[in-house]
Amino acid sequence: MSENLLAIDNGTQSVRALLFDPRGNLLNKSRVQIEPYYSTAPGLAEQDPEVFWKAICEACQGLWSQGVDKSSIAAVALTTQRSTLINLDKNGNPLRPAIHWLDQRRTEGQKPVGGLWGVAFLLAGASETVAYLQAEAEANWIRTNQPEIWAATYKYIYLSGYLTFRLVGRLVDSTACQVGYMPFDYKAQDWAKPSDWKWQAVPMDRSVLIDLVPPASRLGEITPEASTDTGLPVGLPLVAAAADKAAEVLGAGCLEPNIGCLSYGTTATINTTHKKYIEVIPLIPPYPSAAPGQYSFEIQIYRGYWMVTWFKQEFGLREEKLAGERGIEPEELFDDLVRSVPAGSNGLVLQPYWSPGLRFPGPEARGAIIGFSDVTTRAHIYRAILEGLAYALREGAERTAKRSGVPITILRVAGGGSQSNAAMQLTADVFGLPASRPHVYEASGLGAAIDAAVGIGVHPDFPTAIREMTRVGDTFEPDIKMHERYDELYYGVYKQMYKRLQPLYQKMRKR
Repeated sequence: MSENLLAIDNGTQSVRALLFDPRGNLLNKSRVQIEPYYSTAPGLAEQDPEVFWKAICEACQGLWSQGVDKSSIAAVALTTQRSTLINLDKNGNPLRPAIHWLDQRRTEGQKPVGGLWGVAFLLAGASETVAYLQAEAEANWIRTNQPEIWAATYKYIYLSGYLTFRLVGRLVDSTACQVGYMPFDYKAQDWAKPSDWKWQAVPMDRSVLIDLVPPASRLGEITPEASTDTGLPVGLPLVAAAADKAAEVLGAGCLEPNIGCLSYGTTATINTTHKKYIEVIPLIPPYPSAAPGQYSFEIQIYRGYWMVTWFKQEFGLREEKLAGERGIEPEELFDDLVRSVPAGSNGLVLQPYWSPGLRFPGPEARGAIIGFSDVTTRAHIYRAILEGLAYALREGAERTAKRSGVPITILRVAGGGSQSNAAMQLTADVFGLPASRPHVYEASGLGAAIDAAVGIGVHPDFPTAIREMTRVGDTFEPDIKMHERYDELYYGVYKQMYKRLQPLYQKMRKR
């Protein structure tokens, strides 16, 4: 009986085709690197949608070249990067390059939300936040700067919807892939009702939006055309999964609200899964979970682990060169760099707000490092980056616990940064909690496979699928003395920084 599950994971740096068995074991993997985006002007990030499709085709073909038996595959599921948007014409062809999630274009001066909604936002002190959301919305930029493109747009969709269309020939997507500036009702997990303020904030006709189905529902079957390109069997069911962060949370086994899932990726996040809708930060909704009808509470540190990459590019040439000479992974030497300085980085403390937020931190926020002394080295800076990210995510965990009433007692850590033993130990010490890796690195792909498994009945429900397909790998226990040191810096310095520096950030913003 065919029970293996194929997950296609279209990330920021690469596309992976991943074959899992019903126990969550990774049987085969094919990876294709992609150019994340190109830029024609400062702040712009775009990509030809065909780049993503060709990479999916190549990744799938890579599995067949490994001798994977196609008949063993019972279903396929797709997870993609979030918030990458595409305009399609009536023939299903892109009208312009996809706007990548890392794009920074803004459209100031949009018509404010009016009526009772406008009054409510004014009284709540949220008008600036709504204006910020309007400026960030890609649809507002296209409508303002490329009106001919907007007028010709038949469907306005996320990358997940576009790739689903290429695979099954239907314009449909998963509710759990809807993360971005669209008129989406995150509580109802459907397109917003006509009276919702989002239609004023991001004006568009309802007809440009596609149909949605919950995770673990069937999106369609692989078409003959898609089969020719990918090698996937015609008629193979495509099951709705979720965007990559939500899929990663599921793949890490984080279905209970007391389990915090840290993602050490380009954007660092802490997520918890809940059955009740709560806005941890007002006006910032919880995103749809990869389990239908549930919510993923998320606190983001935008460009979180990007800072680690930045450090390695700017200051890590020595480690990269030595690793090549010794035939080892550079990560080992960067871990040594972390261990070469004490916990707390001799008082060097970093606030990781390299990119501003909406409500906390506010749009005025900047990154900051304080505490330089005559003993400070690049090793201190590197460790302070990791510590600052852990502090920020701990603060997010505390905000989540306060709003939800459920304390976080267990940590799972996924994403590229989770492969660093030093980062894992540091995380356990900052939080004062055991921190565990999922048993497979490809947690987002496993999450998609779990959706597929439940969708076709390999497992009867999500709790069973989580029990059967996920487990922890390495676990790092907190060092109590290190945790006490971190508590001193966290409460005494880190949590004081933003409110002390905020007036200066406001002045810098006006210049």
